[in-house]
Amino acid sequence: MGRHAELLARHRQVLPSWLALYYSEPIALVDGEGRYVWDAEGNRYLDFFGGILTTMTGYKIPEVVEAIKAQAEKMLHTSTLYLIESQIELAEKIAELSGIPDAKVFFTNSGTEANDAALMMATQYRRSNQVLAMRNSYHGKSHSAVAITGNRSWSATSFSPFNVTYVHSGYKYRSPFGHLPDDEFIAACVDDLRDLLRIAVAGDVACLIAEPIQGVGGFATPPDGFFGAMKEVLDTEGILFISDEVQTGWGRTGEHFWGYQAHGITPDLLTFAKGLGNGLAIAGVVGRAEIIDAIPANSISTFGGNPLATTGALANLEYVLEHDLQTNAYKVGNQLKEGIHRIAEEVPAIGEVRGKGLMIGIELVVPGSKDPDPQVTAEVMEQAKAEGLLIGKGGLLGNVLRVAPPLSLTEEEAREGLEKLGEAVRRATAEG
Repeated sequence: MGRHAELLARHRQVLPSWLALYYSEPIALVDGEGRYVWDAEGNRYLDFFGGILTTMTGYKIPEVVEAIKAQAEKMLHTSTLYLIESQIELAEKIAELSGIPDAKVFFTNSGTEANDAALMMATQYRRSNQVLAMRNSYHGKSHSAVAITGNRSWSATSFSPFNVTYVHSGYKYRSPFGHLPDDEFIAACVDDLRDLLRIAVAGDVACLIAEPIQGVGGFATPPDGFFGAMKEVLDTEGILFISDEVQTGWGRTGEHFWGYQAHGITPDLLTFAKGLGNGLAIAGVVGRAEIIDAIPANSISTFGGNPLATTGALANLEYVLEHDLQTNAYKVGNQLKEGIHRIAEEVPAIGEVRGKGLMIGIELVVPGSKDPDPQVTAEVMEQAKAEGLLIGKGGLLGNVLRVAPPLSLTEEEAREGLEKLGEAVRRATAEG
């Protein structure tokens, strides 16, 4: 029995059956450097998924590793009952970068917790449990985050602490309005929002929570200005806008530092996670002080913003800014996207290529139709692994490949990845 087979048997014995694993023969990743990782049996892969968009700057980045080591030698934890200098410094930096005036920051451990906290703040501030969410969305795995997730595959329960109304998202490819030009598509979605506010809610609504680009939903990317038009309607009703930037933050989209900036708006609250810690567990909410301060009870965060996580996150964020990885994401992301479009020209099973920067979705369909093909999608994943390339999968119907390498990806590595991806797609679709 190989090392992976042994680990899989042990995994199945003690871990939940619903804990998803990639591949027909799952692998354990045990080492990494730059944009490459190695598995427990010595195989090397070019990583185009970064632990679900979390390894943002790359593996073994010296500045980040040294900061973590130095802090670990002093203290790992104190809790928010005490002043934490690195937490304060990181909050100051994020508040400034957020673009939100008079901003405050609350740290948590994950994007799920960040969205939980933002929803608590918004519903308390507005004194309403009514929430607008987007179709095809995903916001986390907790009870309240599942309650606002508009993706059946990730909704384990219908029980909800909120009264949720789902509005049209910017996923044009499968929208009933998708045949319209962008401006008419936006207008149709906004008209539908107005209609829902007339017929589907009772009194004040707390907020709309939305991902600027839907992550688990298959990197569904709305036209620029989509949320700007939505927010005009929200503002007339005093409804808050929460931008879930768990996957779109820190320059990943290339064009902007935050995904919301493509829409000419400033959110009331913004949630972040994943890439900030480059693998360390850190997340949070940044928003207008009056909303952040709206919680009418004492609270703490036992692990949120602890010294180790905030020290590592500071070093990681400084690396992103000093090396202008946002510009790199724009440049290398365009290189990748152009290369994937060339693959699509010869592979009719690719229905759409979308996304921005180093956040690219490839939707696979039955050729000549828009019928989803999750089987071929899974086979592309297998073939890519065989080629030495790790990519992700998602989409409402499980038929979207998700390409999201670390933001430090080089042009040479992008070419290598495109070659491996092209071979995997051609082989999988030929076999399919």
